[in-house]
Amino acid sequence: MNGTSFVWHPNTQMNEWDCFDRITSAKGMWLVDSNRRRMIDAVASMWCNVWGHSDAELVGAIVSQTKKIQHTPLFNLTHGPAEDLATGLIGISPGMHRVFYSDNGSSAMEVAVKMALQYWDNQEGEEKRNRIATLENGYHGDTFGAMSVGYVPEFFGRFRHHLFAATRLPVPDTYRTPGGLTPSEHQDHCLDMIESVLSRDDTAAFVMESGAQVAGGVRIYPKGFQRKIGRMCKQYGVLLVLDEIATGFGRLGSMVQYVEQECSPDIVAYGKMLTGGYLTMAATLATKRVHDSFLGEFGDSKHLFHGHTYAGNPVAAAAADKNLRMYRKRRLIEKIQKTSSIFEEYRQRFMEHEVVGDVRHKGMLMGIDLVSDRKKKKPVRSKTSLNKILYEEGRRHGIYLRSLGNILLLVPPLAISESDLHVLLERALKTVRTASCRIL
Repeated sequence: MNGTSFVWHPNTQMNEWDCFDRITSAKGMWLVDSNRRRMIDAVASMWCNVWGHSDAELVGAIVSQTKKIQHTPLFNLTHGPAEDLATGLIGISPGMHRVFYSDNGSSAMEVAVKMALQYWDNQEGEEKRNRIATLENGYHGDTFGAMSVGYVPEFFGRFRHHLFAATRLPVPDTYRTPGGLTPSEHQDHCLDMIESVLSRDDTAAFVMESGAQVAGGVRIYPKGFQRKIGRMCKQYGVLLVLDEIATGFGRLGSMVQYVEQECSPDIVAYGKMLTGGYLTMAATLATKRVHDSFLGEFGDSKHLFHGHTYAGNPVAAAAADKNLRMYRKRRLIEKIQKTSSIFEEYRQRFMEHEVVGDVRHKGMLMGIDLVSDRKKKKPVRSKTSLNKILYEEGRRHGIYLRSLGNILLLVPPLAISESDLHVLLERALKTVRTASCRIL
């Protein structure tokens, strides 16, 4: 990197880094830095890239829209890209009725929680519910509302005393199953605990990631777990709020995870891959019942009290609309279901390394649990951040990696070819091997 940088990097101990590699171009699955080194993008530029970099069709849609309307708000106005995208999102989201736009995943979840709480506040002549229930170790974003609902101690411990209260309930863990329970027994225990809370008359909404917890450690839900929670929510009149920001749009192998999980949410949030990973945008969708609870006279103050300057930005909306059309045109979900099987071929090869305790995989997501003691399943800890070690070792092998805690995530662009995925996984194996010398 040349010259002085004034950039403060996210979730980074700046004192650990002398400088940061400067990316100067990107094409397909590859990033190129200022020293002309190529790295295959194993994290889809923070889990959002779909088609690889510089896709001509998606770039063309963005350029075309910039020549028409760059930005106009949705306050008292509307525009074609926002309307077209909303139609497309409703079309893929069974049970949903309206789309509320925001800027990013954290904001989309803030909107979802506010919708759920205000839904109950808008009810007339009914008991007001005001508590949010959620799963332990779930992650829903970095803003204060999102942190309160998705509290991961390793990420947000510094802010714990500033967050609003939420009821956090256990989630099945097939690797570190507590108390000598079998995975099946632990799942039953979790469901019993969840039902004990949902059956109370003060729970407004149950919030969970759909299909799996990603940032919280790549925990894949057992079959039927999410469906059973959905049924409980219906039984006890609790709103079900699903976060598909990281898990929807094909990441776990299906376009919409709640369809695969056979449950019907009241509110669902999308983000990350919504625009193919090219621009920032998110959306929160709600059923007709939820939306209609906000209707009334102006003086009733029932309308949703939320708004973003760039909500539904025309350029981002045009990119997202084109992205949805490309999914259909290129039959991406079918491709993912075939390509993702390659991950399974490498599971045992990763397990051959002493530093690997467990490997969890679904769709185009793999989490490699790094441990210092396999028998005790003790997570790796190092004086230098594990993320920095894995990044540096990955760069040596031509792969861009970022870990979360002791979990190495492999989250490639969804449209990656089979040959490029083999390259990515081979380089990840080399990285784990050489990094283990620095870790153990």
